[in-house]
Amino acid sequence: MDSFQIKTGRRIALVSLALACVSSPVAWWMEREHAEDSAVAMAIEESQRLLAQHPDAFSLDPLVAASSGQKAATALIGGLFDIAELYDRRGMKIAESSTSKGELIEGQVPSHGRPAYRSSFYESLELPGGPWVLRIFIPLRAEHPVAETGVRGYFEGVRVIPDWQRRQMLSGAMMSAALVALAALLCGAVLYPVVVHLTAENREKTRDLLRANISMMEALGRAIAKRDSDTGAHNYRVAWIASRIAEQLSWTGEQMQALIVGSFLHDIGKIAIPDAILLKPGKLTEDEFALMRTHVQQGEDIIGSIQALGPANEVVCAHHEKWDGSGYPRGLHGPHIPMSARVFAVADVYDALSSRRPYKEPMPFDDVMVVLGKGSGHHFDPGVIQVFEPIASEIFQRLSAADESQCRKLLEGQLQRYFQIAPRC
Repeated sequence: MDSFQIKTGRRIALVSLALACVSSPVAWWMEREHAEDSAVAMAIEESQRLLAQHPDAFSLDPLVAASSGQKAATALIGGLFDIAELYDRRGMKIAESSTSKGELIEGQVPSHGRPAYRSSFYESLELPGGPWVLRIFIPLRAEHPVAETGVRGYFEGVRVIPDWQRRQMLSGAMMSAALVALAALLCGAVLYPVVVHLTAENREKTRDLLRANISMMEALGRAIAKRDSDTGAHNYRVAWIASRIAEQLSWTGEQMQALIVGSFLHDIGKIAIPDAILLKPGKLTEDEFALMRTHVQQGEDIIGSIQALGPANEVVCAHHEKWDGSGYPRGLHGPHIPMSARVFAVADVYDALSSRRPYKEPMPFDDVMVVLGKGSGHHFDPGVIQVFEPIASEIFQRLSAADESQCRKLLEGQLQRYFQIAPRC
């Protein structure tokens, strides 16, 4: 099992755990709401039974109403309610009865004025000391209303939720959470191999596309090198050198990828330069040099037309700019030059000086470093020169006797590392 499969399994397990943690309080809330709704429904049912069994509870005769009302209130406690109160239609209390639990909490239940509500409602209260109570308010209506409102009286009940019901609610909440977690785990177990397969397939397709883009980059680079009477080694070298400098600057990810692609394709615009100028053995005239300079704009146009090569644009369009502003094509200076182009400029000039060309021999390493040092602050970003100097000797040792195949292997190592593609078996 590879790291991806392990990470996927962990994520599915974490999602299942998260669902369980979320479902538990939700289930508790639902159980509580269910208990409250059940109590209200039973209270309404009890109130209707009250009217049927004790029709004199709301008699206009105060003595008859008090006697019958007290019997009704007493009948209501001990089962569903711990406190029962009856009021006449004017909101005057007719009778009241309570259990021992009701007597203990009666002083803690908030008082209110005369009832005058027209529909049933309830309050859920957490009293000091921990008791959870439901307080229910129900207007009692007669079949033949005695007033315009149709209200014959009012019933108010208080129920202390017993411990067994609390435990039942907690048990129900835990059961719901367990079922949700189990369902998530089962679903994850079924989906896990599918997700792993599809993701692995997608990753391989992504790698194939990346390999195709890199192959296209390599083909274009070699085409440039062939036109310039050179092997492709220069492109491999400068891309590798630039990436080594960037490593000292802690570059990773897309920033490093853009630098490598841009370095490899920096002279792509030379494809559009006529052979008479590109291959001229002698010094170029001013007009010829002006035409040669257009390879930068030609490169921008080519790169801009290929979406996959878009990140290379900064190096392609600014690799001939100089720190002091004397470069071309835009005369950018200092920090206005893209950082990737500043890094590449050091790599490009170092390779041009230290490598063999058809028209020159390689310059000794110490002489190369002197030239680069003199160019610091003029041609080159001093900060880039500063990070290049400590690794220059190691780069020289790696490249001084390397042929094109060896240079290619060096760059392939960077491609595998920063583009996260493994070579095919």
